[in-house]
Amino acid sequence: MNKGILYAIGAYTLWGFLPLFWKILEEVPPFQILCHRISWSLIFLLFIQLIWRNFSWLKSAFKNKTTVITFLTTSILLSINWFTYIWAVNNERTIEASLGYFINPLFCVILGVVFLKERPDKWSWFAIILAFIGIGYTIIMFGSIPWIALILAVTFGIYGLLRKQAVLNSLQGLSFETLLLFLPSTAFLIYFEIKGVGSFGHISFSKNIYLSLAGIATSIPLLLFAAAARQIELTSLGILQYIAPTMQFLIGLLIFKEEFSRNSFIGFSFVWLALIIYTVNNIIKYRRKKWKLDRIES
Repeated sequence: MNKGILYAIGAYTLWGFLPLFWKILEEVPPFQILCHRISWSLIFLLFIQLIWRNFSWLKSAFKNKTTVITFLTTSILLSINWFTYIWAVNNERTIEASLGYFINPLFCVILGVVFLKERPDKWSWFAIILAFIGIGYTIIMFGSIPWIALILAVTFGIYGLLRKQAVLNSLQGLSFETLLLFLPSTAFLIYFEIKGVGSFGHISFSKNIYLSLAGIATSIPLLLFAAAARQIELTSLGILQYIAPTMQFLIGLLIFKEEFSRNSFIGFSFVWLALIIYTVNNIIKYRRKKWKLDRIES
């Protein structure tokens, strides 16, 4: 099997298991978990950069105003996304959180139309309409907006759009984002400690270890994903990306025993059908394009 596929499966599987990791830290307030995740991620990423002796990009990144503004924006989006997801898992909303990552690819199509002037075909539009029907059905039946799913989809979608146009690669970009957030997150942790509400050092030894491992749990899947993206086609990545939300959904349903009513199933079914249509359509378009290129080359 292609190493890139293995890397992608590894990345998405680790992301799929993240709800179990955050659930262990359920007694720690979500905002404190976020601050630890940012701080420990930077420490781990700087260690990786030190091994690779790859700091030459940092000076030029700080000198470029556009780069600083772009990554300050992406770091804020990322922190909102991370906090929302951690809060959702520890408040029995893992299933709704998985919906956010299911609809994210379709939301990215809309972003492509608005900002990149892309032109989706009729099947992509049909998939988007089906997803909106599913969300609309959920709103009508439950009388509330699935805000967790929408926040996760919107923040991660805009984050991906900005990162797609940024000059730094995945490892450099995440290092820069966590560097920009490190001082405020560490300041908050110090403040919590002074106020006597800090968690680190005041919970069980094993959970202190889990908190300190938050950086590794965050960074390793990203490194695997970056390696996969360099070795396999985007179509393959697009198919494999559903591993993570599927695992998150199953963990919420089967392990956390979260409520999943008939109406929830109907709403999800519209989104799942939309994703099937969208994915199959992309595979067909990719194969046609590849077949045409092969004919030209031959």
